[in-house]
Amino acid sequence: MPVTAGFYYLLTYICDVRKNITAMNLPKAGEKAPDFQGINQDGKMISLSDYIGKKLILYFYPKNDTPGCTAEACNLNDNYAAWIEKGFEVVGISPDSSGSHRKFSDKYGLKFNLIADTGKKILQDYGVWGEKNMYGKKYFGVNRTTFIIDEQGFIIEVFTKVNTKNHTEQIIKTLNI
Repeated sequence: MPVTAGFYYLLTYICDVRKNITAMNLPKAGEKAPDFQGINQDGKMISLSDYIGKKLILYFYPKNDTPGCTAEACNLNDNYAAWIEKGFEVVGISPDSSGSHRKFSDKYGLKFNLIADTGKKILQDYGVWGEKNMYGKKYFGVNRTTFIIDEQGFIIEVFTKVNTKNHTEQIIKTLNI
């Protein structure tokens, strides 16, 4: 059955609407961080309320064990003791399963929680699930983003242009800490 021009334009419109809705949902600095609950690499339920009273580096990434995602995770992990000393916790979220997170965490010795969001609810609540474009091909996926959340659950800073290899330095420089 051939695809008509009208059907094609309808699909394009729907994709554009979804893209705009996702972009509008990206929480901003000064706003209350959306609450979340998810299963970590150990099968334990983790939520934003677990971090009230602590500052949180909440980072969203596309896929375990890929070059950029590995660089970002390892950079944050290599500096984990310094983050704890400064009063921060680190949590990563991706659409990978908790089993995939377990393998990724074990392979690189990650010391922080990785939350599985296979249903993409948290990703959508934080506005990071959206349209992407690679080599001219459009598709939906995770837009790499980091939120810095204060002790009361408010967003301090949002990083949409993440320097995966030097993310710790990027955060420290921006927050002037």
